[in-house]
Parts: sequence; C-alpha cells; structure tokens
Amino acid sequence: MRIYTRTGDQGQTSIIGGRVDKDNIRVEAYGTVDEANCFVGKAMTELDPVLFQDLLEDLEKIQHELFDCGGDLANVTKKREPKLTEEAIIYLENRIDQINEELPEIERFILPGGTSAAATLHIARTVTRRAERFVVKLMKEHSVITPYPLKFLNRLSDYFFVAARLVNFRLEVNDVEYVRSARVFRNGKRKEQTE
Repeated sequence: MRIYTRTGDQGQTSIIGGRVDKDNIRVEAYGTVDEANCFVGKAMTELDPVLFQDLLEDLEKIQHELFDCGGDLANVTKKREPKLTEEAIIYLENRIDQINEELPEIERFILPGGTSAAATLHIARTVTRRAERFVVKLMKEHSVITPYPLKFLNRLSDYFFVAARLVNFRLEVNDVEYVRSARVFRNGKRKEQTE
C-alpha cells in the first residue's frame, strides 16, 4: 500500500464532504486534536503499567475519543453521524472527581513538570486547550455538526491536569506551586471558573 497520494501537493486536503486549504481553521482544529493524541501516546509509554493501570485505561479510551473528535471536526456533511457523544464528557467528569479525591489539596497554580509522564500530560493539556480555541473559532466561522467536541476538549484539559498531578503524587514527587500565585483553589477546585 502506497502511503503518499500527491493529492495535497497544491496545499489542499480532503475532509469528510469536500476539500479545503491545509491552513483552513477546520484543519487547524482537527490537526491540533491529533497533536494532543500524540502526546497522550507518549505519556502512556512513560507510565508504569502496574501503578497506573487506571490511567492507562483512561488514556487508551481517550485516544479513541480524540480520533472520534477529529473525525467530527473534519465532517461537513450530515450524511455521517457524529461519533463523539455526551457519554465521553460524563466519563471524564466522573474520572476527574475520582482522581481529585486521591490528591492532596492545592491552593495555588502549579508549575508543569515533576516526573516525565506528568510533564507530558501537561503538554497534552496545553495542546488540548489550543485545540479548544481553534474549535471556538471554527464554530464562529463555519457550521459544526455537533457541539460535543468543544465540551469534550474543555473537560479533557481538566482531566490531563489532575492526571498529571496524580502521576507525581503516586511517584511521591511534589507539585511545585507557582510562588506568585494568589490562592485560587478551595478544596482542590477553582474558586472562580475562568475557562
């Protein structure tokens, strides 16, 4: 099977239902989702399969859902049913709550880092936030078949935040608080929801 097609040599690419320029906001959105998925895969290679069995199960599920999310964003036809559902969002919310129960409380913002896997999850978090921003822009400029990608990416970045903290916690590596931060958390949750 030949991998290259030469069909993109003029700066366009195929989406579900048409063709667009490669710098189209839709391509930026699903391309950034793909980038986040790559960092999820990298984080998985850095996690001990015994100590982090629960996270590895989450992350594999998330990888499939990121593919679904990208496909939904690449779709401009109503002939294809959206694959991402509200169930994926509810799952993330439940897992965020479960993970947060295991973690020590924080009062201030933390610096990305600690262990290698935690740092990778923080990268996945920020790439996911960038994907979310592209989706917001996409929704302003073009029709989007389903609202779920935006909600999913929003929750997913929160999941990556608590997952990164959990990795450090289980490996007994302290999070480093941002020293100039005000106290923005109460009982482990943001005082004011800003994102």
